[in-house]
Amino acid sequence: MRLALAAMAIAAVSAGAPQRPAQHDADQPVKGVGKLPAGWEGRLDQAGNKLEGVDIKEDKGTLTFTTGPAGIYYKPGMKAEGNFELTATFSQLQPATHPEGYGLFVGGADLQKDEQRYTYFLIRQDGKFLIKSRNGAATATIVNWMDAVPMREAKGELKRSNVLGIRAQGDTVHFLVNDREVHHASRADVNPDGIAGIRINHNLNVQVTTPVLKKM
Repeated sequence: MRLALAAMAIAAVSAGAPQRPAQHDADQPVKGVGKLPAGWEGRLDQAGNKLEGVDIKEDKGTLTFTTGPAGIYYKPGMKAEGNFELTATFSQLQPATHPEGYGLFVGGADLQKDEQRYTYFLIRQDGKFLIKSRNGAATATIVNWMDAVPMREAKGELKRSNVLGIRAQGDTVHFLVNDREVHHASRADVNPDGIAGIRINHNLNVQVTTPVLKKM
């Protein structure tokens, strides 16, 4: 009887104890040179991370990222405003240990300050997409990970390519995979006007064509 009561007491304490959050896998070690291709700037998610933890090579209109830490990359002069379409082709060169996202962002402002702001549209190797916004250190989910039907999944194969697009027209912003819409939202919810660029999460090997921004 005493043993049973003791076991019940332990179970009650365990149930009431705060649960530790699941630990993410660590950033893989990458030896970069600490410099970005000419004209590009970057910001990593964690303040303590350095660009030496990311390797980026530029060749014939493509950027090849090998990441330890996650971050964003952009040309300060690439500003999307009004009616526009931003597109780029993403090719995941190696399957990641855990599905990690990569894609485009728009609405960038104060990107090197504490009050940074942007909205990002990502895909990952399991055929899903995500749309979120960042305001300072906080992020808000617009669409949580869900199936991107038009996406060509990696499924362990190398260099399966997908074209991502963000198209702003009037009061609506459209999110496209391989020229097919997967979601649309009001302009007020997305706030797309601002610097546009690329987001690559951690522990990825991804090739990206230089993003193309067109006025519409």
